[in-house]
Amino acid sequence: MKQMVLDIGVATGPSLASFLAGPNEAVLQHLQIWASERAGAAHRSPVPCYLWGTSGSGKTHLLKAVREALREQGERVGWLDASVLAPPEFDEAWSAVVLDDVHLYTAEQQHTAFNWFVNAISPASGSQRWVLAAGDLPPADLPLRDDLRSRLGWGHVFQLQLLGEAERRSVLRQEADARGVFLGDEVMDYMLNRFSRDLGSLMQLLDQLDAFALRTQRAITIPLLKTMLESE
Repeated sequence: MKQMVLDIGVATGPSLASFLAGPNEAVLQHLQIWASERAGAAHRSPVPCYLWGTSGSGKTHLLKAVREALREQGERVGWLDASVLAPPEFDEAWSAVVLDDVHLYTAEQQHTAFNWFVNAISPASGSQRWVLAAGDLPPADLPLRDDLRSRLGWGHVFQLQLLGEAERRSVLRQEADARGVFLGDEVMDYMLNRFSRDLGSLMQLLDQLDAFALRTQRAITIPLLKTMLESE
């Protein structure tokens, strides 16, 4: 009978405070100002914002962080990403619309995104809502219908840069500390030298490693990492 292990090292969700900006400080400051409780829904700028950059640059982290910041203030947010196959209609109760991975949208998702964008900027009632979107490409290069592509480039456009190695190490250390686990330098070296170096892949690997260490009741070491990979 396998023993059940309590997952007491559960990581916190994405937040603006936990985002290591590095070369992306201007982006972070823009989102912090907009999503701050002090700004308030009635006083936020309705100018849309689009983030673009390669996989692992932190786009989804920032979008989810903004969504959570607004939810903590009691606001409702419309969310659409490529995994949402049956998107809902625009909801007048939303204070913002968030569109992630727009470069992957199907024709139906593009139709929904365009509808949400138009309703957010020109609502039937109330003030304008904010639109925050992200994709792997700049607006002009997105493989989307023309009317949606042009609207995504209307407002603020920021390119996210990948973090350097020292910054990636800092993020890994910060995430491990948040989970209450020790990630030694030798394990970090192994992760950075043997696996994909983009931050998203590294975070996924840390998730798996943390869960495996909890299940086996062992410290995180290179032998444990190798054992986990061999058991997959």
